[in-house]
Amino acid sequence: MRTITTSAYTPTEFSVEAISETSSKISVWPFEIGYGITLAHPLRRLLYTSTIGFAPTALHIDGVSHEFDSMHGMLEDVALFIINLKKMRFKLKTDSNKEIVEFYFKGAKEIHGKDLNNDIVEVVNEESYLTTINEDAELKFSLIIEKGIGYVPSEEIRNLIPDTKYIALDAFFTPIREAVYDIEKVLFEDNPDYEKVVFTITTDGQITPNKAFENALEAMYRQLSVFDKITNVGSLVKSQSATHEIENMKLLQNITDLNLSARSFNCLEKAGITYIGEIALMSLNELAGLKNLGKKSLDEIKNIMESIGLPVGTSKLSDNKEVLRKKIAELKAQNEG
Repeated sequence: MRTITTSAYTPTEFSVEAISETSSKISVWPFEIGYGITLAHPLRRLLYTSTIGFAPTALHIDGVSHEFDSMHGMLEDVALFIINLKKMRFKLKTDSNKEIVEFYFKGAKEIHGKDLNNDIVEVVNEESYLTTINEDAELKFSLIIEKGIGYVPSEEIRNLIPDTKYIALDAFFTPIREAVYDIEKVLFEDNPDYEKVVFTITTDGQITPNKAFENALEAMYRQLSVFDKITNVGSLVKSQSATHEIENMKLLQNITDLNLSARSFNCLEKAGITYIGEIALMSLNELAGLKNLGKKSLDEIKNIMESIGLPVGTSKLSDNKEVLRKKIAELKAQNEG
């Protein structure tokens, strides 16, 4: 039976299910009727338009003057070379937003994405085909690779390139392959009319689906922050919901997501530690005191936890430790059941 209320119920439950390395299912519930789609639709749009990715924005090939040219000793003409290049998904290894990367190949070779990996850049889809050169060919080319969002046409990029020798490229930055959501009915407090929002997110490997979802949430909160000038609701949501929900997505992930070495993982598993949040709740002394955890493993866990923004013994959880402990206990009980 529906009762009279003065505010909509705030969802309290969520789950993150890894389907593969590049695909995840994220569920949030319970929403009042109509609230699920109200939030899900703009989040889906933000996933496509606000998720940061990498793309080549300009290309120069030695001996080539324009994109409709051809090159001696290369099987493909330049136009097809560019099409193949756009299919490759790059990822900068540096902290820079822009890098100029040079490549050189000589002699008979079929070139794939893995052949472009170096200290500056990584090609996520390593088996992607680029071109074939014969035994007499020398292929030297440079790429401008940038970090960005959305799609930027070559006409706009051309005005941003100071060196006229470069060919401007259409830049497809978004790493999101697919972002869809379903609205399901869910029973809550004997009421079957509440809603669960289930997102299925697939990326190209430049970024994890969970990180992409976090980025979309952050973008939404930033857009809504303009209303802080009118009311303090925006700042309240940002401080209480955004930070904790984003953190909790990591806190309730399995420790397998930390990609630890076998020695470190086995030590945590033998200590009964299943979730990242359990490590975050520990002090450094508690972690160091785990049986058979050596200094090398301790340093590895410390460094990885710091890299995801949850250093061991973090004070970020000061107001939510009991809530987190309760949630982890519930999850363990469910798994045991």
